Amino acid sequence: MNDLSHPAVSVILPILNEERDLSSCVTAILQQNYDGKIEIILALGPSTDKTNKIAKELASADPRIKLVDNPTGRTASGLNLAIAASAFEIICRIDGHSEVSNNYIKSAVEIMHKQGAVNVGGLMYADSDSGLQRVIASAMRSKLGVGPSKFHTGGSAGESDTVYLGTFKKSAVLAVGGFDERYIRAQDWELNHRLRKHGGLIWFDPRLVVTYRPRNTLIKLAKQYFQYGRWRRVISRQHSGTVNYRYLAPPATLIISILSILLSVIISPIFGLPFFIYIAFLVFGGLLIGERLIDRLLMPIVLATMHLSWGVGFITSPKKLIKN
Repeated sequence: MNDLSHPAVSVILPILNEERDLSSCVTAILQQNYDGKIEIILALGPSTDKTNKIAKELASADPRIKLVDNPTGRTASGLNLAIAASAFEIICRIDGHSEVSNNYIKSAVEIMHKQGAVNVGGLMYADSDSGLQRVIASAMRSKLGVGPSKFHTGGSAGESDTVYLGTFKKSAVLAVGGFDERYIRAQDWELNHRLRKHGGLIWFDPRLVVTYRPRNTLIKLAKQYFQYGRWRRVISRQHSGTVNYRYLAPPATLIISILSILLSVIISPIFGLPFFIYIAFLVFGGLLIGERLIDRLLMPIVLATMHLSWGVGFITSPKKLIKN
C-alpha cells in the first residue's frame, strides 16, 4: 500500500489520572489494522495516580510512543502540545479511557479522504454492564436524555456541526489557531465551529464508534452536566447564533418547573400541572428506555439529573468564566 492511500497518522491523547485504562487504550492503538505509520503522543498532566509511570514504561518499550508534559492538566492545552509535537498531517484524537475497534484509524482516514473533510468522527457510544452506570449509559444514548445529537444517538452519515473526538487535518487546525485553551469544556465544539467558519467540512459517520464509559454516580453525573451547561453558555456568548432549542430546553425546563412549584404553593395547585407533566414525561421515558425493571425505576432520576444540572449550569454561567 502506498503512502497516499495510507498516510502517516499522529494519535494524540491528553492524559490525566488514567491508571486503569491507559495500557489497554495504547495497546489497542498500536494494534490498529492500518498499513500507514502511526505515532502516539501522550500529553501528560499532573496525575495523582500511577498514570505517568505507566506512560513512561510504555514509551520505553515502543519508540512510536512520545511523551510531552502538560503542566496545567487541561484538555485543550494538552491537545495543542501534542499537536505541536506531532510529525504528521493527519491527527487522530483518542481519549485515554476510550475503546476503539482495530479498524478505527483505517476507516477514519478513508472517510476523510473520500469526503474531503477537515475533521471526521462518529458515535460516542456510552456503555456499561454495571448498575447505575448502565442506566446512565442508556440515558446518554437516548434522545430524551441528550436530544437529537448524532454523535450521541446515531444517525446517517453526513455534514455535522461537531463530532466526538475526531480525526483532523493538522494544517486546518493550525490555520484557525488550534484548540482554545480558555475552554475547560466544549473545546471540541468550539474548534469545529471555527473550522466550519473557515470553510472546512465536519463529517459524521456512524461507523466510527468509540466506546465511552460514563460516570458511575449521580453526583459525578450532575457535576459533568453542570459543566456542560456552563460552557455551552460560554460558546453562545462567544459565537452568536449558535444556540438552538436543544440547548435552551434544559434551562427552560428548570425555570418552568420552579415557577410551577412556587405558583402551585402560593396561588393554586393547578399551577403545578407543568411540573407534574414533566415528571410523567420522565417516568414514561424511563419505561421506554430502561432495559431492566431497576433501570426503569432509576431512569427518571438520571434523566432529571442530566436535564436540571445542565440547566443550572447554563443559567448560572458567569461572564467572567472566559476572557475575550
